[in-house]
Amino acid sequence: MNFDGLSMTILLPAFLAGLLIVVTHVPLGQQVLSRGIVFIDLAIAQIAGLGVIAADAFGWEAQGWATQLAAVSAALLGALLLTWSDRRWPNVQEALIGVLFVLAATAGILLLANNPHGGEHLKDLLVGQILWVTLSDLLPVLMLYAAVLLIWFMYGHRLGHLGFYALFAVTVTASVQLVGVYLVFASLIVPALAIRHYPSAQRLWLGYGLGVGGYALGLIASALYDLPSGAVIVWALALLAILMAWRAPVAETRRTV
Repeated sequence: MNFDGLSMTILLPAFLAGLLIVVTHVPLGQQVLSRGIVFIDLAIAQIAGLGVIAADAFGWEAQGWATQLAAVSAALLGALLLTWSDRRWPNVQEALIGVLFVLAATAGILLLANNPHGGEHLKDLLVGQILWVTLSDLLPVLMLYAAVLLIWFMYGHRLGHLGFYALFAVTVTASVQLVGVYLVFASLIVPALAIRHYPSAQRLWLGYGLGVGGYALGLIASALYDLPSGAVIVWALALLAILMAWRAPVAETRRTV
C-alpha cells in the first residue's frame, strides 16, 4: 500500500468534485430511472464529448470558452433531438438513445483517427482525470450546479420533456469534462437503482449518502493501491449500492416488484 498517496492536496479537490457530482446527479438520476431512459446520460455525455473533440480538432484551447460553448451546443442539440424523438416515437425512445450514443462515439473516434494523442483524449473523456481537478476548476462548476439545483428543486415538476433534457444536457456537459463519462453514468444510475425500494421520503438522502461514501472510499482505495481513480470509484459505488439494495425494506420491495 502507498500511504504517500493519501495527500489532501490531491484528494480534497477530487473529493469536492465528487460531492458536486453527487449533489446534482442523484436527483437527476432518480428522474432518469423513473422515465425509463437510463442511457440518456451516456448519449448526452458522449455528444458533449464529441463537441470537445471537435473543438480540439479545430485547435481551440481545451479549457477555453469556445470549447465549452462547443460542448454545450452539441449537448443541447442532442437534447432537442431526443425531445423530438420522444414525442414522435416514445415507444422506441430507449433504442434511439442507444443509436445516438453509438453515432456520437464513433464520430469521436473518426475525428481522433489522425490525432497522435487521440487514444489519450478518448481515455480522458471516458475514464476522467478526477485526481487532476483543482479548486479553481470547481468554482465555475459550483456556480453552474447551484443554478441547476435551484431550477430543479423549484421548477423540476414543471419543466416538461424539453426543459428536463436541456437542464440534463447542461449538467452532464460540465460533469463529463470534470470526471469522465463512466463516473457520470455511475453517479446517476447506481444510487437510483440502490434506493428505489426505500420509502420515497428517504431516497434522496440515502442516495446522497451512497454517493458520498462511494467517492470517499474509491478515492482512498485508488490512492492506497495506485489504481485509476475513476474505475475504483465506480466499483465502490456499485459495491455500496449492492449492500444498500440488500438492506432495503422487504415489505417495500414486495410492493414495488
